Amino acid sequence: QVQLVESGGGLVQAGGSLRLSCAASGRTFSNIAMGWFRQAPGKEREFVAAISWTGGMTSYADSVKGRFTISRDNAKNTGNLQMNTLKPEDTAVYYCAAGAWVLIRTSPTYWGQGTQVTVSS
Repeated sequence: QVQLVESGGGLVQAGGSLRLSCAASGRTFSNIAMGWFRQAPGKEREFVAAISWTGGMTSYADSVKGRFTISRDNAKNTGNLQMNTLKPEDTAVYYCAAGAWVLIRTSPTYWGQGTQVTVSS
């Protein structure tokens, strides 16, 4: 089992930045991909970004490309999502996830509890 805990959410004005972090514990964090998803009120959870175990591969939703950057520090068992130029439509609960790279964008194995991000206009 892998336990994931997100932090760094909050309220920010449009155009601002936030950095989300995901701390992993439990079984070894090795050889699994990490991802971020979000769910806005009344909408389905959607994929945001993913990064492979080595960090050599990344994937982003079109809506965040060029604004968000995913990274990880395997020595610290942490992952991050740097969010710049935030828009009101980025408002959502953001979830950290982990699992096999081939499934990380559709069905991760592990999920965090989520952290709220609110972008005011």
